[in-house]
Amino acid sequence: MHTKIDLCTMALLKLGEKPIQSLIEDTPAAQIARTLFDSVIDMLLAMHPWRFACKKFELAKNDDGDFLIPSECLRVLKCSGEIIGNKVIAPTQNISITAIVRVEPENFPSYFVSLAATKLAMEFCIPLIGDQTVFRMLAALYETELQSAKFIDSTTATSLDGIKNFSLINARF
Repeated sequence: MHTKIDLCTMALLKLGEKPIQSLIEDTPAAQIARTLFDSVIDMLLAMHPWRFACKKFELAKNDDGDFLIPSECLRVLKCSGEIIGNKVIAPTQNISITAIVRVEPENFPSYFVSLAATKLAMEFCIPLIGDQTVFRMLAALYETELQSAKFIDSTTATSLDGIKNFSLINARF
């Protein structure tokens, strides 16, 4: 269970900086963390179909005859209509969408916590310490952690109910 402060502290420690106790402190580190945290995490969540951040929505038409995409959605992965802005246009009365949604840091799996802290450290690096060498080192670490996190996420167990009665699977057993 990690908080925004925990992730920011982890990022600052990777930079060799002192931890912060609050995002409202009047320090450069807290100001940068406060400014960048939400947008960096939203981008990190939206960039990949993380299983822990996927959610299915059943939508009904609004008064305008469109389907409004919920505000918590960062990226729609599956949809049976045409997306225009924050709406879905479809000829049916109900549709379902699968989307990447905002997830609170308390619900991040451990492999994503480390990735998020490294990405935050990258984003904090130039405005806070201005060291290109440290930035390049963090970028390399980020790429390695990203590949590991994607692998762990992709190998997370899923339900096999959808392929239980598939003839090619049954033939193998």
